[in-house]
This record gives sequence, C-alpha cells and structure tokens, in this order.
Amino acid sequence: MSMLDIASKTLLSPTGLGIPDLQKLLARIHEHSVDYADVYAEYVRQESWALEEGIVKSGSFHIEQGLGLRAIQGEKSALAYVETLNWDDLSKAADTVRSMTHRGQTGCAPILQSKSVPAYYAGTDPLPSLSEAEKVALLEKLESYARQRDPRVTQVMASLSGSYQIMLVAGSDGRLGTDIRPLVRVSIQVIAESNGRREQGSSGGGGRFDYAYFSSERLQQYAKEAVDQALLNLEARPAPAGIMSVVLGAGWPGVLLHEAVGHGLEGDFNRKGSSAFAGRIGEQVASKGVTVVDDGTLPDRRGSLSIDDEGNASQRNILIEDGVLKSYLQDELNSRLMKTKPTGNGRRESFAHLPMPRMTNTLMLGGDLSPEEIIASVDKGLYAVNFGGGQVDITSGKFVFSASEAWWVEGGKLQYPVKGATLIGNGPDALTRITHIGNNSTLDSGVGVCGKEGQSVPVGVGQPTLRIEGLTVGGTAG
Repeated sequence: MSMLDIASKTLLSPTGLGIPDLQKLLARIHEHSVDYADVYAEYVRQESWALEEGIVKSGSFHIEQGLGLRAIQGEKSALAYVETLNWDDLSKAADTVRSMTHRGQTGCAPILQSKSVPAYYAGTDPLPSLSEAEKVALLEKLESYARQRDPRVTQVMASLSGSYQIMLVAGSDGRLGTDIRPLVRVSIQVIAESNGRREQGSSGGGGRFDYAYFSSERLQQYAKEAVDQALLNLEARPAPAGIMSVVLGAGWPGVLLHEAVGHGLEGDFNRKGSSAFAGRIGEQVASKGVTVVDDGTLPDRRGSLSIDDEGNASQRNILIEDGVLKSYLQDELNSRLMKTKPTGNGRRESFAHLPMPRMTNTLMLGGDLSPEEIIASVDKGLYAVNFGGGQVDITSGKFVFSASEAWWVEGGKLQYPVKGATLIGNGPDALTRITHIGNNSTLDSGVGVCGKEGQSVPVGVGQPTLRIEGLTVGGTAG
C-alpha cells in the first residue's frame, strides 16, 4: 500500500471523504481572491513513559487528528481547523479562511497530483515495536546501568517517548503530498553526591526509527555519558570570567549555531528586515572556511523530512559557504513575497498551526584540524564540551549560553573541569571570530526541539570542534 493510500485510508475514508473532497475545498476557497490555499490533514499517536526512583511514575498516551485549511493573500494568512472531519464542518472552515478577501476568482477545482519523493526513513509505527512490559524494562535497564557505574549516583530519572504521524497536504497549485513520520527518544538525567555537593548530568538520543534502536550497548553509552558528566562536575572548580579564547565541542554545542545564527537565516525574519543577516546575500558574514548547511535529507535524523508541511520536497540547503551568505530558509508565504523558491522548510507543529520557515538539521561542516590540534593551540581559555540552556535575541543576534560541561585550558592542555561558565556574545560577530575548524563535524544524538512563536518541532544540530577568539565568558570564580 502506498503512503497516499495509507494517508487516505487513515485520514479521509473513515468519514467518507476522499481526495476529490479536498479539491472541492480548495475550489471553495478560491471562489474568493486568494493567492494560494492548502489543506493539511494529520493523524498522530504519541506516548511517553517516565521512571524515577526505580518506579514508572508517569505515562501518557493520546491520539490527535484534524485538518487545517489555509489561505494566503499578499502578506496575510488565514487558518481555520477542525478536529472532526465531516463535510459540513470542513465547508464552514473553508468559508472562514476565504472571508479575509472578496469574491474575484472562478473557484475551479485543482487537479491534485502526487509526486514521488525519496523516503529518508521507514514509515513504520514505533509504538508497538516494544510491549508495555518491555518499555518499562528498558527504562529499568537504563537506570540500572547508571547506578552500577558509581556509588555516588543517588538519583536517576529516565524517560522514553515515541510518536507516529501521518500527514497529507494538498495545495491549490495541484500539489498533493503525504509523509509517514516515526519519532522516538530516550533521555536520562542523573544526580551524583559527594561531600555534601550535588551535581547532575544528562544524555540521550533518538531519531526517526523504532524502539529497537535502543540496544543495551546504546543505553549503556547514554548512562556512561550522564554519569561521567555528573562526576566531572563534582570535581569542577568555579569558572573564570573575561574575554578569552573559547573552544566549542563537536555535536550538541551546535545548538549555539542553531539559535544564534540559524534563526537569523529564516526567511520571515529577513523579509521583515528584523534579522542581522537581512539583505546580506553574497556578503562575507563569517570567517573563511565556515560552511553552514540545513539538510532535511539525512537518513533517520530527528529533523529530517521527506516533504515539509507544505508538500515541498526536503532539501540540502547551503546557507553560508566559505564564509559567504548564500541563501535563506523559505516556506511558501515568504518565498512568494521575496520572489524566490521554497526550500522545503515550511513547518508547523500541527494542523492547528500556520506553517513558517523553520530549520531541519542545521550543521557546520568540518575543516582540516583535529580536535587535539585545536586545543593545543590555546594558551589560556575555555573548552565548552556541552551546553545546557541558552537565550538569543534574533534581531540583534545576542546570545547567552550556559556550559553544562567545560574545562580550563592552559598551555594547550586541559587543566581541570570548571562549572558556572556562560558564553556571552553576538551570533553574527562570533561567526567572524572563528579561527580554527575541526575535522570532526558531528550531529547531536537526536534530542533537539526548536521553539518559535509558540510552536515546537523536532530538529537536529551539529558542528565540528571550533575555536572562537575573543568571546566573553561569564564565570563564578572570585
């Protein structure tokens, strides 16, 4: 059975609807003067399990289904959605979105045609890949691995989550697309205590596959990473403060790139002129050697999509190449207004939300230096291995990020772990201060969630080991 057949059977057939009915809805909207209209139908099953103190203390399961209709005219968008897919409610929703304009078009039904696109993940439902007892056993095993590593581990919290999404989108230009998206994730957080001091560590991973991904070896690795981080922080000294050389680790520290640079390259911010990168296509915005891509085509990755939520094929988009700004991330609305093409980055949290340009998997490509060479190049500075939370102002690019694992570097060698370090700077400015780029570009383990205008979507982040010169570090050392 094709994905279109599965989507039609799941989303439309139970209420007696079919693809011709979507055509009629689009025609109904186009009885008024709109530039573009689409229909987005979605079915999602989600579950989560959480273990603490050896007991599964919470769990949830829910099913969400609905259909959203959108109309675009100029800069304006209108959205109406329904949770019950019957013709009367759908007709009222179509009348609602077209009411933003006046009559002026024929209302001809588009001929919807589905185009074949590559599948970057298997469309299997991950939820039944383990029984309920096996899911509990997985969490218990993860906790056991963490406690076995060191007696100073006093508390372990572990969680498991999975979702299965079927989506169908039809546009007034005749596009018809479907995607079936699995997503799973495991997380662990530990607390270690020694001599009255308590520190925490965390780890986890996931992607677009089923629970079989979480082998005993992978769970052991998550436990090791979380415990090692907590134990390292038990020995950490207060971080120094000042302007200094900072080395960022590979993988998850790419979240700084995502927040401080990636959002600034999304089309809506640039169309409105509110991004620090607005109007700078073709300019040198970063150090030579810096290449940043957003790639939704990476197999099984958390941020990957076969098609975006507007039916456009996912792409590998080069945003910055050798330091030169090449392009922005575009959805349907902003690409129309900026007279360019969509880039496969139109994303929405659900059928009840408007799409907007969003990142997928955003990473900086590698250079030619080893991580050891980069650390050896630092006379005095900070090595931020991993990040916790952070904040960024999209308009100015200013950011503040806290390091969850960091080292003081002196004489080209790691001296001792430090805690309480915060990195303060400006994203566009920091791009120009990159002096060394590692050969180990790595994506995160599959835990990223991106928030924008109240909507959350799964993403991937990544980068190689980097040295940035003259970055401000806020510390706790007296």
